[in-house]
Parts: sequence; structure tokens; C-alpha cells
Amino acid sequence: MQNVLVYAGADQGALTKSAREALGAGRRLADALGATLAAVVVAADTDALAQEAIACGADRVYAVANPILSEYQPDLWVAALEAAARAASPDVVLITGDTAGKELAPRLAFRLRAGILTEVSAVAVEGGTVRWTRPVYGGKAMAVYTAKGPVVIGLRARMHDPAAPAEGRRGEVVRVELSVSPELAATRIVEKIQQALGGVRLEDARIIVAGGRGIGGPEGFKDLEALARDLGGAVGASRAACDAGWVSASLQIGQTGATVAPDLYIAIGISGASQHLAGITGAKTVIAINKDPDAPIFKRATLGVVADYKTVLPHLHAELKRILGK
Repeated sequence: MQNVLVYAGADQGALTKSAREALGAGRRLADALGATLAAVVVAADTDALAQEAIACGADRVYAVANPILSEYQPDLWVAALEAAARAASPDVVLITGDTAGKELAPRLAFRLRAGILTEVSAVAVEGGTVRWTRPVYGGKAMAVYTAKGPVVIGLRARMHDPAAPAEGRRGEVVRVELSVSPELAATRIVEKIQQALGGVRLEDARIIVAGGRGIGGPEGFKDLEALARDLGGAVGASRAACDAGWVSASLQIGQTGATVAPDLYIAIGISGASQHLAGITGAKTVIAINKDPDAPIFKRATLGVVADYKTVLPHLHAELKRILGK
């Protein structure tokens, strides 16, 4: 039997979608091992979060509450997770696959002297041994790992079924004290810059229309935005388009950007470098439009169109609007 601990991240007083995915994966793993599922919540006030985590499958919740935890700061959160992990003594720690999780997983593993695997897309138990699956070689292959000793697992976003809350479910809440050094306590956020997002977040979008270097400039992205808007989706971009300053870096998809798993991914003017393909391994259907017949994106595409996007996109958009009645 192995002890399983899940970090259940929160935003605006409620568990995030990534947290529910982690709790879902943790619950299934604990059931397969015959183990207890524990969760850790971190906030200035954790009462509501602890109950929500229990409703989403946790048998025990380690609650780290402190006024200093009113706003997310990586150093504070790592200290809080370490304190909870010391109290729980888990064999496995599951970390959410969002931006915060990617910051926290390696730091926590170092402090716990534990192994670490990131971008885990599937979990299975065979003969009492946990097997972790993650993409390698830019998503061209899948590797299966086992771990000796404690391990921190960074989950791949949108690859795990989220837990469904069960009303009336009961569990234990354990309060964990956070010891903060004077230096860490003096840390303050001096400025917060927020960018307004229109429509759906990339990580949550079921449809993504993404552009690359082949778009030719920022003006072309206006056509992509119009198509995404009519489809109820989000706009993404390759690193080349972001580095060129055509769109915000927050739209970047790939190994150093967002990892997405939409039902439909429309890649326009994207060559398909391995770093970009690593970010779309979870996409169910990929449609590629590129005038280069040898572009690597076509090897990943479900449907490919070899043409200049300017000759295809207007007709595609018009036909979709007709079908959608817009």
C-alpha cells in the first residue's frame, strides 16, 4: 500500500479545474492500491477548500492556513506543501498540471529528496506496482516508468478525468502550521500585471485556432480570432509568432508554452517543430493548413491542406458560419 497526497490548488476561493483533475487521478490511484487519499490545500482561509476537496474524493485534507498565504507566491507555497508532506509522509505526491504546479513540483521534490516525473498523462497499477506514462521525444513516443522510493508526479493538463463532487461526503481535516522565516515573511508582491483574456482560456478550450510564422504578421491573426470566436474557441500561436511580437507570449503553445488538449486543433501556417508538437499531444483532431507539403505538422494532422492559408481560410470560415447559422 502506498500513501497518496494530492496538491489541490485554488483560485478565487474554489478548487481549480486542474485540482479536480489531480483529485480524480489520485482517487483512482488510491482505490487501485487500496490506499487512503490525502489532499493539501493552501490559503489564508482553508475551511471551504478543505470541504470541497473532501467532496471531490479526499479522505483526509492537510490544511495549511495563514494570512500570509492570501496571494500565490511560489516560495511560500513550496514551504506550505513541504510542511504538509512532512505531516502526511506520502509515497506519491500528485501535483496539478497548471502553471503553478509546474513551478512547485521540482522544488518540492528537491526539498523532499524525492524522485520526480512531469507531464504524466496516464497512471496504471499492475501487480501492486504503479506505472506512470508520459510523452517523450516531443510526443513521438510514450514512455512508462516505475519509481523506487517517494516520487513527485507532475500531471499533464486535461489528460485526467476530473473528480465529480459528492454532496455529504465526509473526511478528516488536519491543520498544519506553517513556519515562515523572517526573510520569507518579508516577501511581498509589489506589482501585479494582469492581462485581460477574451473568450476561453487555452488550457480549457475545446477548439483552438493557432497561427505560426506562415501567418506573415499580426494582421493575419485578426482572421484567426474571428474564426475562433465563431467556433467558440481560443486563439493560440507558435513560439515563432510570439517571438516576432505578433501576438502575446501568453498565447504560445508548445514545450515552453501552454500544453493543450482540445477536441479540435486548427494549425494555420505552423510548420510543426517538435517543441510545438510536444504541446498538442493531447489534441484529439488536428487540421493543418500549410503551403509546405513537407511541413512536419502534416505527420501529426488528421486532415491536412497544402495551400496558402489566405486562399483557404475565407472559404472555410464562410462555410462554417453557414453550418453554424451565423
